[in-house]
Amino acid sequence: MDLKAKTIGVLMGGLSGEREISLISGENCVRALQSRGYRVVRIDALHDVAQRLRDNNVEIAFLALHGRYGEDGTIQGLLEVMGIPYTGSGVLASALGMNKISAKKIARSSGVPTPDFCEIDPEEPAGEIAARIGATLGSPVMLKPVNEGSSLGVVKCKDRAELPSLVERLRSEFGPIFAERFVAGTEITVGVLYRDGQLIALPVLELVPKREFYDYEAKYTGGMTDFILPARLDPIAYEQSQRLAIAAFRAIGCRGYGRVDLMVDAAGTPWFVEVNTLPGMTELSDLPAQAAAAGLSYEDLVETILHTALT
Repeated sequence: MDLKAKTIGVLMGGLSGEREISLISGENCVRALQSRGYRVVRIDALHDVAQRLRDNNVEIAFLALHGRYGEDGTIQGLLEVMGIPYTGSGVLASALGMNKISAKKIARSSGVPTPDFCEIDPEEPAGEIAARIGATLGSPVMLKPVNEGSSLGVVKCKDRAELPSLVERLRSEFGPIFAERFVAGTEITVGVLYRDGQLIALPVLELVPKREFYDYEAKYTGGMTDFILPARLDPIAYEQSQRLAIAAFRAIGCRGYGRVDLMVDAAGTPWFVEVNTLPGMTELSDLPAQAAAAGLSYEDLVETILHTALT
C-alpha cells in the first residue's frame, strides 16, 4: 500500500493529564511525516474526535496520545468501529498496559518477574492499608495510580508514618492506586519495535534522574535526567533486560512498538515495572534516544511506526 497516497491523521492532545506532552509529541511526528512526503492532518482528540476524523477523511491514524482516553483502549475501540487502521497496540493490550496492576499480573503469570505489590481497596481505611503495606512490602515503597502514565502521581514513601496521609491524598486525586515494593538499583527502559518483519529490542537506556526517582518533572524538564546509552549493565543483565522487555511486550499482547520500563537490582536481575504502549515522542523522550543509538533518525522511527499500522 502506498501510504503517501493516504491521509494520515496524527491524533494528539486529547483529554488526559498528559495533554501538553501529547501535543509536543504530535507536532514532532507531524513534522517528521511531512518531511518524508506524507499527507498529514492534525487531529486534537477531544470529545468530537470522531467528527474530526470524518471531516478530514482520515484513512490512517498515527496515535501520539498519552494517558487516559488515548492509551487505554478507548480511542483504539473507536478507530476499530470506524474502520481506520492505527499505530500502536490494539484495544485489549492498550487497556491492559494502561492498568498497571493488570499488566503486572499478566507479566507474572507469563514468567516475567515483577516487584511484589499490594492492591488497595477504595473503601479500605488508610490506617489499615498502611499497616498491610508495611507488613507485606516493607519500606520504602512506591505508591502509584493504577491508570496514569508519565509517572503522574507516583510517590516514593520512605516513612511508614506518612503512608496513611499519602494514600488518602493519592486516592482523592487519582482514584485507584496501589503500592509496589521498591527495587533499589538501576532504572532502565527498553524500546521494542517491529521492523523489517521482526520484533527487536532497541539499545537499553539507563536513566539517572537528579530527583528522587524518574518522576514527571525529571522526564520532561531538560537537564533533570542523564541518559546513558548503552546502559551500564554487565552483558548478561543487558541481554536479559532486552529479552524480558520483548517477553513482557508479547505477554500483554502489544503490537507495533512500545517501551518497557524495568529496574535492575544489585544482583543484576531485571524486574518488569510497566509497559508504555504509546511512548512519548518529545525531544526529551526515551524512545527516540534509543532509536538514535540503533542508527534510526527521528524521521526513520516515525516512518517505521507509521508502517506498523498495517501489521
